[in-house]
Amino acid sequence: MTGLLTERLRQACDNAVAMWTTLARARGDDVVEHPAFTAIDGRRFRIMLRTATPGDAVVEELTELAAKRRGEGRAVVVEDPFRVLDLTDLGLTAGQLPVMAREPGAAPERPEGVERVTTPAELAGAEDLVVHGFPLEEYQPYRPGTVFPPELLDRATAFFRKGGQGACLTMAHGGVGGVYWVTTMPEHRSQGVGRALMYAVLRHFEDVPVTLTASRSGRPLYEKLGFANLGDANWWR
Repeated sequence: MTGLLTERLRQACDNAVAMWTTLARARGDDVVEHPAFTAIDGRRFRIMLRTATPGDAVVEELTELAAKRRGEGRAVVVEDPFRVLDLTDLGLTAGQLPVMAREPGAAPERPEGVERVTTPAELAGAEDLVVHGFPLEEYQPYRPGTVFPPELLDRATAFFRKGGQGACLTMAHGGVGGVYWVTTMPEHRSQGVGRALMYAVLRHFEDVPVTLTASRSGRPLYEKLGFANLGDANWWR
């Protein structure tokens, strides 16, 4: 991996940590800060590794923390974008998702029908789309306002929505724009909703790199939009 791609992977990781930390604090969840990782104590216990060289002591501490939470019956997710952890002894299995980045460049024209969310009512609509379209299983049964509280409108996040068809969340942090939960409702899939949302996102972040973690099905769209693969992250569950 070249120096630029390594830097983009680090920025993507930092952006994701900032996004999850922002969400956690808005939701009232506990955040455990460590120089090498961040842990979010929410509906799931999420640990996010922040360095490619954690060292044996950090790995042991992280592993013990994950083991303790699993022993308490908690659902644990460990995000390892650098693929340096082995948590099989905890009974966790690693799934891979590609981390991708797009360098600043000419942005497509914003398509009609995609708007930035600016009010609590609009945010509630975007939340409903993500929870049911993505879907976010840990938030079922769904209670409005528990996933994206209204105070997020005053943070570094920005939500985009295309009517009742789809929505996404973005985060500005660390010199890049991060994109999360690009969602299309099942009845509107294969109709260009995801592309329309991404056009709006790329215009919003026209002057900075944009990073995201792609689903396997979403990766072809992002490649067409100029995103390069930085490598597959391990998601231990």
